[in-house]
Amino acid sequence: MVSAKALLLSAGFSLSGAAMAAETPYFQTGFESEADFAGFYITPVKPGGSDGQELSRARRYSGEFSHHAWIVAPNPESTLLTNRNHRAYPTIQFQHLSSGPVPTPVCPTFYVWADFDLEDRPGRLEDQWISLATFTSDPSNRWSRTVLVNVVQDGRVLLQHVPRQGQQSHIFQSTTQRFHYRQWQRIDVELDFSGHGHAKLWLNKQLVSHAAVEQVDNQLAQAHFGLYAAPSIEAGEIFNDDLTIMPGRCGL
Repeated sequence: MVSAKALLLSAGFSLSGAAMAAETPYFQTGFESEADFAGFYITPVKPGGSDGQELSRARRYSGEFSHHAWIVAPNPESTLLTNRNHRAYPTIQFQHLSSGPVPTPVCPTFYVWADFDLEDRPGRLEDQWISLATFTSDPSNRWSRTVLVNVVQDGRVLLQHVPRQGQQSHIFQSTTQRFHYRQWQRIDVELDFSGHGHAKLWLNKQLVSHAAVEQVDNQLAQAHFGLYAAPSIEAGEIFNDDLTIMPGRCGL
């Protein structure tokens, strides 16, 4: 499974509530030890299952290990009532720490290497996609309000569930920048869940998606990275490394 060099530390805040200089991460991991996710939920690896995860030396951005997840067979199609997406990831659950969910804005940064062949599926319930990150202000097991970073079949990287759950409306969405498979890519996400909140997404330090975010609490309660993908995908793999969640806005 996964592992990492993690720091689970509180960051200082000024009297105005704005984050001070981003020097102390809320969470940081190089995926070197599974202990970094102690007390957090990790999706189980099922014998004979369609997907899996592990710590791996096969490919890493730095250090000795990265998080590796893969798909070996498709799942049955999802329905309007049943989600059968591929899942192979550890979660970060701030609500399980004594400090609790962290206030926004926050800036998660990580590196990802992926190899998938996503297909357009006209006439079906959904096209193929992979999700690089999921964020929620909901501390319950429902994850009822999420913001996702998705790669779709034409290679665009975009914010999903914006401004509200189930919607996809952007202030800005790049049509020229594409996710490049089989090479390390840097992802930065700025999450502001305040009353007039937004999310911004950078691919290799280039802004690719920007959207308003509504109907959220002003906190980051949980997140996951790793593998989350459409059930129809038959094969593929993804590596994550060098993940940091910093207080404040992204200073690219």
